[in-house]
Amino acid sequence: MTAAPVLPPPIPVLAERGGTQLRAPRAVVLVDTREQTPFEFSRFSGWFVGVERKALRVGDYTIAGLEDICAVERKDLADLIHSFTVDRPVFINRLRLMSAFPHRLLIISAALSQVKSPYAHSNINPNCTLQSLIALLAGLNVPFLCTETHELGEEVVASYLYQIHLYDWLESNDYGRFLVDNDL
Repeated sequence: MTAAPVLPPPIPVLAERGGTQLRAPRAVVLVDTREQTPFEFSRFSGWFVGVERKALRVGDYTIAGLEDICAVERKDLADLIHSFTVDRPVFINRLRLMSAFPHRLLIISAALSQVKSPYAHSNINPNCTLQSLIALLAGLNVPFLCTETHELGEEVVASYLYQIHLYDWLESNDYGRFLVDNDL
């Protein structure tokens, strides 16, 4: 099967109560000013009211107002390898800080098969990289997702941030932590 991602939906998910759609306010996405190849989120203008660049204490992306509970760190494959080797102490410290956040995610703009395959310009063992990711998941409880492309990573992060904001809004407005009546 050849991958051919479809266009993202107009809105990732809707919240309803009693068959009536709730109108949650749209959020502002914050992008860390130090992010080298940032997601732009321009394809998701209907999901967010805007995108702002700001120095973030933890992570590369979050939602305005939720900076203390939500952090997304993004790595492409070369940066991931560099972070787990040359910059390992700094990266691990950043991940430890992230692990304290209720909502945290490491997004890797590379397929898992690429993480596990030999690296063209490095003698780093791919097993070390994969085992570091598994240790991150098991030891620090920081989940990671691999996406084949930068664009797919952008959509995953946009949807994640949209839903974190939506669930926070639902709870803050006494609607409970579910999208429609009697769902999860």
